[in-house]
Amino acid sequence: MIFKVIAIHKSEYPTPIHFKKGDQLSVGKKYIGIEAWDNWYFCKTTVGLEGWVPKQIIQWIEKEKVWIATESYTARELDVAIGDQVIGKYILNGWIWCNHLLYKKSGWVPSNVLQIYQ
Repeated sequence: MIFKVIAIHKSEYPTPIHFKKGDQLSVGKKYIGIEAWDNWYFCKTTVGLEGWVPKQIIQWIEKEKVWIATESYTARELDVAIGDQVIGKYILNGWIWCNHLLYKKSGWVPSNVLQIYQ
């Protein structure tokens, strides 16, 4: 689906968390905010990267007493400006993974700054 950007979005995380399926994570606080971005947890990798991770891709392994990633993930955000066009690939907890049509970059964009292109 093609979206038009209706508000600027700039990432606040220049070094986003990323990891592979099966990696161990430390899981911290749940995100609480006015944006209704549910099911995000602040996590840390074994190499020290920190950031927000969707609950759907982490799992507590009781036997080993660890959190693991059930799939590979990056929290890379896509910087966008008003009027930009992006292709939305999938939606997760109030964010959309997008490919920028002009700059050929990809990353997460909050859904509240996007409007379906018509």
